[in-house]
Amino acid sequence: MEKRFVFVVFSLAIGVVQSVNAEVPAIFVLGDSTSDVGTNNYLPQSTIKANFPHHGVDFPFAIPTGRFSNGFNTADYLAKLFGFKKSPPPFFSQNVKFSIKIRKFRGINFSSAGSGLLGSTGQTTPLQKNVVTMGEQLLQFSTVHNDLLAFKGPLETEKFLSKSLFFISIGSNDIMNNYYSSNPIPKEYFIPKLGLVYEKHLRNLISLGARKFGIVSVPALGCCPSQRIYQANGECLEELNNQARAFFSTMKLLLGNLRLEYKDIKYSLGNTVDMTLNVIDNALAFNFKYVKTACCGSGTLNAQGSCTPISDLCSNRNEYLFWDSFHPTQTASKLAAFTLYGGEPRFVSPINFSQLPDA
Repeated sequence: MEKRFVFVVFSLAIGVVQSVNAEVPAIFVLGDSTSDVGTNNYLPQSTIKANFPHHGVDFPFAIPTGRFSNGFNTADYLAKLFGFKKSPPPFFSQNVKFSIKIRKFRGINFSSAGSGLLGSTGQTTPLQKNVVTMGEQLLQFSTVHNDLLAFKGPLETEKFLSKSLFFISIGSNDIMNNYYSSNPIPKEYFIPKLGLVYEKHLRNLISLGARKFGIVSVPALGCCPSQRIYQANGECLEELNNQARAFFSTMKLLLGNLRLEYKDIKYSLGNTVDMTLNVIDNALAFNFKYVKTACCGSGTLNAQGSCTPISDLCSNRNEYLFWDSFHPTQTASKLAAFTLYGGEPRFVSPINFSQLPDA
């Protein structure tokens, strides 16, 4: 049954990809390492980078682009499904004003590995620029909004942004950092706190013209190889999974309330906890042989060390769910994107991503 679902999703997505292309003028991506395509390469002091081997081993020409993957990530595959070649480029790499002026502007990826909803997440010291926080990503988008206004005018900018898609994937680092802090805030207080901050960020985006949101919730964090190594028999750390579930429930309520207030916004919320657990529970149906072990790393479950040029590297990468101790392989990222794009309500609701342009 699960294998049939995979084929249905792939055929649905492939069948409509060309028809939605003209309806999506641009894609904007905000988030963390799950969608970063090289932002941290431009932060000289950042310690959270992936611009070296074995990262990118399956990317065209084996280039380590800064993606925490052996190839493309979920942001890339979502963009492909909407007719783009891959994710838009990082904010720091693009001359936004020139792109808008010559009418080649198709969006930007603001995502920064290690970042979170909270301004403190990912930052080691006030003087060291380790990540671009979510708040700073919104400030970057506000400069893009001003550039669009300058070249297109208010009416054309409003139309352009109202048809554009905004993909957001963030929250994992906040939960992980709090969980492992010396004085963690209880889940009952911390998750609602994250929800309030998320709401603030979404309201800011709405005020700047965003109307169509593809939200990727926090995945089953406790099933990452980095967490399994601390559990008997390499099982999942259920407390972290419970926090991810609580975060999804918070997001579901938050987005529903925002929809009541802003009648013209549309959203799709991906339940990546259930998506991840469904793959783990039905691994062979999804053609995965290894769902506990990382492809690139060292030590127990190949998850005690990060992925570096001297790490152990698996050869059968398509059979692995996890690329390193935290991040999915290119194959897993592709599956996630196709599920978000054309999946059933169990995994993505109230509509799936493919329905956002027409909503």
